[in-house]
Amino acid sequence: MKQTIVVKVTMNGDKSRSKALKIIVGLSGVESASLKGDDKSQIEVTGDGFDPVKLTSKLRKSVGHTELVSVSAVGGEKKDEKKAENKDEVKPAAYVWPYNQPLYVYQELPSYGYTQHHDPCSIM
Repeated sequence: MKQTIVVKVTMNGDKSRSKALKIIVGLSGVESASLKGDDKSQIEVTGDGFDPVKLTSKLRKSVGHTELVSVSAVGGEKKDEKKAENKDEVKPAAYVWPYNQPLYVYQELPSYGYTQHHDPCSIM
């Protein structure tokens, strides 16, 4: 699922901006990153299959204070159409074991000639 997030990062100059962009683009699943806002302190990240929480924690460790502003999914309409198509399908209510046998079969072990005497214990 394609998603877009906006991250607010405290950056002190061009060097920290480029460092933040390198970290973001280096993550797997990120397709694009762009600066946003009047003071260029927000970064908009678009991609598929990346974790926003891991992204913010990496930025906090290397650049500075980072705040996750918004997370939105791109292309959510297609998902709704698929759900509407799948509602027509009939699903079984519960899973039934397809065989007439139990899952576990216990067998008695042979006695090998030993006998056990079970005498009731008496106090007197």
